[in-house]
Amino acid sequence: MNKTKPYYGWYLAITLAVTETISWGIIYYSFSVFLTPMEHDLGWSRAELTGGFSLMWLVAGMMAFPVGAWIDQHGARALMTAGSVGASLLVIGWSFVNTLPALYLIWAGLGVCAAAVLYEPAFAVIAHWFDRRRSTALAIITFAAGLASTIFLPLSDALLRGFGWRTAVLLLGIFLACMTIPLHVLVLRRRPADLGLHTDGRLPAADSPVTAATGVSFRAALSGQAFWLLTLAFGLISLSSAAIRVHFIPFLIETGMESSTAAAATGAIGIMQVIGRLIFAPLDQRFSTQAVALGVFALHGLAFIALLFSQSLGALIVFIAIFGAAQGAVTLARPSILAERYGVSHYGRISSIMALFLTLTSTAAPLVASLLHDGAASYQPVLWMVAFFAVIATGVLLLVRQERPKRER
Repeated sequence: MNKTKPYYGWYLAITLAVTETISWGIIYYSFSVFLTPMEHDLGWSRAELTGGFSLMWLVAGMMAFPVGAWIDQHGARALMTAGSVGASLLVIGWSFVNTLPALYLIWAGLGVCAAAVLYEPAFAVIAHWFDRRRSTALAIITFAAGLASTIFLPLSDALLRGFGWRTAVLLLGIFLACMTIPLHVLVLRRRPADLGLHTDGRLPAADSPVTAATGVSFRAALSGQAFWLLTLAFGLISLSSAAIRVHFIPFLIETGMESSTAAAATGAIGIMQVIGRLIFAPLDQRFSTQAVALGVFALHGLAFIALLFSQSLGALIVFIAIFGAAQGAVTLARPSILAERYGVSHYGRISSIMALFLTLTSTAAPLVASLLHDGAASYQPVLWMVAFFAVIATGVLLLVRQERPKRER
């Protein structure tokens, strides 16, 4: 290890921590702040406005594979730079929107850009630059990005109150451009070999030149049973988590809690996510990622079961602590387990297939939960559903064999 100069991968992790926080804060979280003023100003229904937001995630899911294939072939630098340019222009365009079709076109475009700048390409960069310290590098990024809502919800609200929603969105678009485009174009690099280094910053010995990254081929990964079991397991956890996160505030209000208290309780889940990521990183260095992921899945099930059988204050506190920490850890577990099992040479495409299914489940989950609630006039069937899927996900992960497939150059 070079003792005189920090490993360049850490500069990448810190850079991506900054750009992911800003990108998530503006592209994802700010929308909720501007929803009501847009509704009043433009005269469109809430369903019409949120339809554009849902469209973004559907498009992002569809773009997962081409984005992954590009990263495998060319790296993330040009992709994330172009994504930041496009996202900045589209957010600025959002501030001038006057027709519903234009809004939908903007959010469809933001779906393309979201696929190019949010977690998936950032995780691919870390997968190429780190091995033993991968979870630590991922924790740096997701720890910072986990604070995106904490930073950008009040910031967006302050801009809204000071300038109105159109100027607020315009300023956010300009800020997105000024902060993310230069960092992506100037700092990102494709792989350690480009700087004459091995993964994790190890210097090559004189008789051991830097070699290309290895990994399981895309076809071999998808032809194996383990990949689809992993996809099913993470998909079920994603479905359970998305259903409860979207409906947690109305669920708490139905239990008799004040809306402001319910919002604060939901915000506490975000804090526990950050803590969960801090806990996961060192555990991942002592145990296999799959073993840690199994524990994280089991914690999801435990949290849902606790909430299912009691909605007392104590049970809610237990749920928020366990579910929040498990949610934070599972964000790191998925890229870690894929990189550990399949290597990095085809990581982008392999990860993109799983990401596509997770996008579909997380998009469908709130609607499924709404239908169950409306049919029963209660959230009890929803709680049974999320608990059942979390338990099944844990069982499915148990079926995945620990041994890794044979890698190729």
